[in-house]
Order: sequence, then structure tokens, then C-alpha cells
Amino acid sequence: MKSFTFLLLLLEAVVNVQPVQETSLFYPYGLDQKDQKNPKLDDGSSKKLSLAVPFTFYNKKFQTLYVNNNGVISFGSRVNQYTPDPFPLADGRSFVAPYWGDVDNVLGGDVFYRETTDPELLGLITKQINQYFPDIPFTATWAFVATWERVAYYGSTSNKGNTFQAALTTNTETSFIILNYKDIQWTTGAASGGDAETGLGGTPAHAGFNSGDETNYYNIPGSRTDAVINITKTSNVNVPGRWVFQVDNFKVTGVPTEMPKIADSNNCWL
Repeated sequence: MKSFTFLLLLLEAVVNVQPVQETSLFYPYGLDQKDQKNPKLDDGSSKKLSLAVPFTFYNKKFQTLYVNNNGVISFGSRVNQYTPDPFPLADGRSFVAPYWGDVDNVLGGDVFYRETTDPELLGLITKQINQYFPDIPFTATWAFVATWERVAYYGSTSNKGNTFQAALTTNTETSFIILNYKDIQWTTGAASGGDAETGLGGTPAHAGFNSGDETNYYNIPGSRTDAVINITKTSNVNVPGRWVFQVDNFKVTGVPTEMPKIADSNNCWL
């Protein structure tokens, strides 16, 4: 009887194993974190945001930025363009593109952001950066967190939504950008050639960094291809769905040598 009871308890424990929640990948966000929220506007953005400290990106110091609905954090000017162009861009725009695609938050989802010096969050970021880059002395003193939560695509006739996040952090000298991808269900809006029902096809979303000098840039593997939908499974720091880069003097480390695979309509890997 005791062995039977033990077996039942063991079975219950196995059945009730909980999946890892997004809090293990995402930094806290939302109105309860005193985030601001972008207006519901197709191709919209935040207002021009003044930063408490300068953020260095490709050797340039910036003290303002915009959080753009279409999956871009830009320095100097808004980005309302909805179909991503290949990097490097020839127009001088400096920005990080966590997931540059045709978001329509009128149809669904929200875009949150905040600037923070919360000691608990900075302590967590510091611990993670030290783990990923043990040879770089770093203690975070500031962060900016932007989160796109279940955002829809333009022309959508489905309920698909993408959830991803970007965190900028600095100690006023060394700067990092952390990109987190929780759930990516679509790649393309209808105005970019995508299918209204699936959100796939056309010109897919772009993830990467553009310095603005027409020379220096970085594309996360799979960008502007169908494979970008699998960015939740890739990483340069051995954490699926997370990409981290030193961006004050941009350095690429730990990048996978293989391109992300693409699943066909039968979910078979190609």
C-alpha cells in the first residue's frame, strides 16, 4: 500500500511540473512597474524621451531616444517605416531593431517602456552581464526596458501576437543591449507582402543593429528571412531567446555558426 501511495505521489509530481515562465527570461514590465505605454497608433511611436544619463552606441553618446511601435528603438529620429530594409542603411539612422516589422497595436497588443535605476533590476542585469562577459568589469547603474506584448501585425485577420523585449544598460562608460524573445508568431504585415491570415511570407522582420555611419551594423542570424520566426530558439549567450551585445564599441561574441532552421507547413525542420 505504501509503495502504491508513493507511486501516486510521484506521478502527481511529474504531472504538475510547471514550465519555465517568461519572468525567467523577461525583465518585469507593465503598468505595475510604472511603465509608460505607447499610443494605439499604426506605425506610431513614443514621444522623444530624454535619458537621465548618456547611452553610448557605436562610439556615439545619445541622451534621447524613441520607442517605435514597429519594433525599433531609435536614437535621433522616429522610425515609422514598416517594411525593414537591409543593413547598413544609407540614411544615417542609428537604432537597434529587436524585431523590425509592421506592428499594428490598434489591432492588438501594447508597447511598454521605462527608464530605471531600481537596485533589484540593476543587480540582476549586472549578474547576468558578468556571467555572459566575465572578462569585462561591469556594474549596471542605469537601464531602459522596452517591451512589446502580444503585438499584432498590420492587416491581420488572426489573433497572432508577438512578445519581445529590449533592455539597454550602462555604467556610463560601457553599454550593453539585451534582447529577449518570448513568443514570436508572425514575421510580416500585409503591407510588406505578408499573408493576412498567417502573418508569414513577404519581407520578414529584421533583428539587428544599425550604427548610422553606413558601414557598421550587425544582423542577427535569420533576419529578413522566414527563419526569423525561430529567434526564440537562438542565442549568443546560451539562453534560448536571448541575444546580448556590448554596444558602446560594438562587439559580436558567441554567435552561432549555423543559420536558424525553418519549419515547413508540417512542422518538419528543413
